[in-house]
Amino acid sequence: MTAIDPCDWCEEVLQPFLDRELTDAEMREAEGHLDDCSYCRKRYRFEQSLRRYVRQVGDPMPAEMKARLSDLRLAL
Repeated sequence: MTAIDPCDWCEEVLQPFLDRELTDAEMREAEGHLDDCSYCRKRYRFEQSLRRYVRQVGDPMPAEMKARLSDLRLAL
């Protein structure tokens, strides 16, 4: 049986974590990983900033802007 990489798991649950959709145990596990992992913490801060920026832009967001923001996410 292959162990799940904690960074892969964190990447998978990052959006639900930000949306507060995880169980209490999953939230604690994600928080613990973010406390210990500078790479995942950097991803978390980027996603937080991106969400803040998107809220400031307002609706509707042009398709080109969505594509550019999506490209930024992959660059990390």
